[in-house]
Amino acid sequence: MESENVAEAMSPGEATKSGPRPADRHGLLKHSREFLDFFWDIAKPEQETRLEATEKLLEYLRARPEGSEMQYALKRLITGLGMGRETARPCYSMALAQLLQSFEDIPLCSILQQIQEKHDLQKVKKAMMRPALFANLFGVLALFQSGRLVKDSEALMKSVKLLQVLAQHYNHLHEQPHKALVDILSEVPDTMLQKVLPRVLKADLNSVLGTPEHLEIFLLAQQKVPAKLKQLMGPVNLFSDENIPRLVNVLKMAATSVKKERRLPAVALDLLRLALQENKFLRFWKEVVEQGLLKKQFWPASYLCFRLLGASLPLLSKEQLQLVMRGDLIRHYGEHMVTAKFPSQFKFAPEMNEYVGTFLEGSQDDPERQLAVVVAFTSVTNQGLPIVPTFWRVVRFLSGPALKGYVAWLRDMFLQPDLDALVDFSTGNQKKAQDASLHGPERAVFRLRKWIILRLVSIVDSLHLEKEEALIEEVARFCFFHSFFETKKPTSQIPETEQRFSFPLEGRVREVVGNAFFSLLQTLSTQFKQMPEQTQDRQPWTYRLVQFADMLLNHSRNVAPLTPFTTQQRQAWDRMLQTLKELEARSSEAKAKVTAFQHLLLLVGIHLFKSPTESCDLLGDIQTCIKKSLGEKTRRTRSKAANPQEPPWVEVLVEVLLALLAQPSHLIRQVARSVFSHICSHLTPRALQLILDVLNPEQSQDEDDNVVIMDDSKKQLEDEEDKSSEGENNKNSESEEESTEEESDEEDRDGDVDPGFREQLMAVLQAGKALGGAGDDEDDELDDEAMMALDQNLAGLFAEQKLRIQARKDEKNKLQKEKALRRDFQIRVLDLIEVLVTKQPENPLVLELLEPLLNIIRRSMRTSSTKQEQDLLHKTARIFTHHLCRSRHYCRDVGNSLETLYAQVERLVQQASHQADSSVSLYYFNASLYLLRVLKGNTAEKSTHQTQKKEKAGANTSTKPKGPEVAQAASCLDLNLVTPIYSSTLSSFLTKRNSPLTVPMFLSLFSRHPMLCKNLLPVVIQHVTGQTRPRHQAQACLLLQKALPVRELRLCFEDPEWEQLIGQILAKVTENFQALGEAQTKSEQLKERSSLELLNTVLRIVHHEP
Repeated sequence: MESENVAEAMSPGEATKSGPRPADRHGLLKHSREFLDFFWDIAKPEQETRLEATEKLLEYLRARPEGSEMQYALKRLITGLGMGRETARPCYSMALAQLLQSFEDIPLCSILQQIQEKHDLQKVKKAMMRPALFANLFGVLALFQSGRLVKDSEALMKSVKLLQVLAQHYNHLHEQPHKALVDILSEVPDTMLQKVLPRVLKADLNSVLGTPEHLEIFLLAQQKVPAKLKQLMGPVNLFSDENIPRLVNVLKMAATSVKKERRLPAVALDLLRLALQENKFLRFWKEVVEQGLLKKQFWPASYLCFRLLGASLPLLSKEQLQLVMRGDLIRHYGEHMVTAKFPSQFKFAPEMNEYVGTFLEGSQDDPERQLAVVVAFTSVTNQGLPIVPTFWRVVRFLSGPALKGYVAWLRDMFLQPDLDALVDFSTGNQKKAQDASLHGPERAVFRLRKWIILRLVSIVDSLHLEKEEALIEEVARFCFFHSFFETKKPTSQIPETEQRFSFPLEGRVREVVGNAFFSLLQTLSTQFKQMPEQTQDRQPWTYRLVQFADMLLNHSRNVAPLTPFTTQQRQAWDRMLQTLKELEARSSEAKAKVTAFQHLLLLVGIHLFKSPTESCDLLGDIQTCIKKSLGEKTRRTRSKAANPQEPPWVEVLVEVLLALLAQPSHLIRQVARSVFSHICSHLTPRALQLILDVLNPEQSQDEDDNVVIMDDSKKQLEDEEDKSSEGENNKNSESEEESTEEESDEEDRDGDVDPGFREQLMAVLQAGKALGGAGDDEDDELDDEAMMALDQNLAGLFAEQKLRIQARKDEKNKLQKEKALRRDFQIRVLDLIEVLVTKQPENPLVLELLEPLLNIIRRSMRTSSTKQEQDLLHKTARIFTHHLCRSRHYCRDVGNSLETLYAQVERLVQQASHQADSSVSLYYFNASLYLLRVLKGNTAEKSTHQTQKKEKAGANTSTKPKGPEVAQAASCLDLNLVTPIYSSTLSSFLTKRNSPLTVPMFLSLFSRHPMLCKNLLPVVIQHVTGQTRPRHQAQACLLLQKALPVRELRLCFEDPEWEQLIGQILAKVTENFQALGEAQTKSEQLKERSSLELLNTVLRIVHHEP
């Protein structure tokens, strides 16, 4: 047998190379190489290769049904069932199944006999026992998968008998023979199952309840042939008092067997179905599941119960669901959800979410059961806090009626929390806590209400506006009313006033509701882009909420605001409404302008309830701007020449947004982002410049220097102190700076003394000496009166100096705080830049952002010592890299700015090569690549200036491939203008000792622009040899090694050009090898290694050339 296996393990090619053999025992010489290769492809891991080889084998055999190939194929496939490679066995099994399915004249019994003879379990050696066992198993599976086994009673009986023998070898096969047996029996006709049943099931209840396998066969027979089973075993009551403990033990065994697979054993679900069929579900669930499997903490059994709960959802009625979801199992599941927090712990929540999602998706026509399930899971709480997350995604599968019912349930539970209706629990650690406040109903109500309001807002986030508009409005009104109003007298005109609380609504709850409302308002303003026909009176959501708020304010007899408006605030509110009406009347004149102002006014107006003082001032400023922009339009039209400098409305609105962003309010920041997203498509260069002026580092630096006006002496003192503080900052960390102020005082005293103070001190000392009469060289002591006078003068002088030092320190701290506030302001202003590049990536104004953003990055990398500087750097870099350079969309209409773009490319490349840090240089280089992408993507006609440039550079043109030449001609990218820019930079990179440029930068350039790469290759080849430093020669070799295999580069060359290029490179590499000696430095070793790698690359390219 070993010799046969060796013969089978050799490929046909190896067989021909191994020399002559004494005899052709397998008849290999009678068959073609093509036929023999089929069997090798069948065992390959690629599924497509296996399927293709099997199909070709069947076609080959159909053409020769009577030839020797059929016998050889059967023998080869049967032998393959026991191959040493475990992954190949199922491949041969599937091929054998398809062969038997295609050729039904082949008797199954003979195949089964050949399998047993080839892999005889009685004669096989111990070392080969495992492959032989799997060969028999996969052989039976092949017969079953052919679809013929259930029709052949004789083969079926023999297969069942063989599987029973295989089941005795549990150490090797585990429960695989039993699974195969159950699968086969579930497919056989009932008449045949009646014949087979006595052979596979003993008429002994102890045997049936002894293992999960026997119980599963019993349940299968109970389902398919109950009469035969009753005849065989008599009447059996599995759910009797005597059998309940046995069922528990069997299910625990089943749970242990699938512990690693993490799945639900089929026997458990079959038992559940039987209990439902016999109307014994309550007994099964209470005594088997909750009082049996959950009695002792055995996690495999607990997970089995969890899976059984999820799988049973589609099978249970509404009443049964309510029973199941209020028992010990769901409470145990809740404890698992709360305690399984560590990464190493297994979490069942994703699996349960999948069960619930499947149930909800499949029961769209039964909203009552849908509602019962989601309410039941929501009612499982840990001290009032539901165990499901507020963003529970399965809710998206709820039908319309079920969703409305769920929202109504949430609203009612918020108003009147029914703690008795919850399935509440406490963990072990919570039970040990002695603090009585942790167990009171007030805490549970707060946790529940907080979760409910966040749940309502997240439901709106996932809704489709056109389908659930009424539901969205209901949630928005509910949140707004209970955030800022309270009921004085219920009225039917305001449904919210008829809602009563069983527990008083605490202030902290109202704060949570208010924050949730503004989060909802942000969603309604940005996510839901409403069509006019989808809203009442064509009004946006914010307008409808403002109208609702105005109605509440006007019903002072029924409702009262929690924080009443002052007279000034109410006037601001009324003026806002009047302005909205005026804007609405003008909507037909300038729709974009009116919409932007309306959106800003609405958002700030609704914030009047949260921040009345702040919003009142803002409303006044906004209305002033609106009047200037819109109210005086007629007068401006009549007298344009009178005030030609009047700014456009976009610039006015941008100034308003910048004023809003100057305030440290997250909500106002969201307002500014939302409004700017509406107007960014109308942005003008001047409006963009207003934003860039805030971000301009040079201007910001000037502002830093001129924040406080002082005289020259104070400025000199401040400059000296700034210098000394900068030196100290370079030596000390931030933690040392914050540790104590006494050290800084000592440093101030020990620093350079002010010359003015020195002169005053000398004058005091000289006066004291003259006062004492010391006019000679003798060291006479001063009298007491002179000493007292001198001490008083010195004390006054040092007190004045101390005050001056403290004043300088206070001024310095003030400047630092102002600088930090300015950096925070710049970070908030970057929100507008982010909105612009995200919403309008094709806007030509985006090109104006490159250099300002690069200036911020360069400056912040140099001075990123504070948190504000680091945040500014990270946000700017993220916008520049992810939203700008890597955006799929870019400017497609450069217009007449081609000359400006080429100058900008040259400027960026030069700045990239002059940076001190490679990381900063990378940003500049990527910016130039972005501009090249813009130029390449534009197909406008070349300007006259370009044509003149081309004519001047015409002497340097060369013949190009026709295809790339046509593609290049259709683009605005002029290689004659761009090539010199990158050529000089590349030469500098390959010659300068310390260059901030790197090899990956140029490789990125080469891969994106192969035509440009073609023009730059001569520069690289030139530096492979010669007087260049070894390190630069290695870099040149690396550039060639990475660039040459690129397919797009090869398409840019005609065959003679390509051959000439390869010849030049080989000549340069050969010259390097001729100069080889013993490498003395690392750079020389790197040069030699790079030359060898380049040679390998060139030879590989040459060998693969057609």
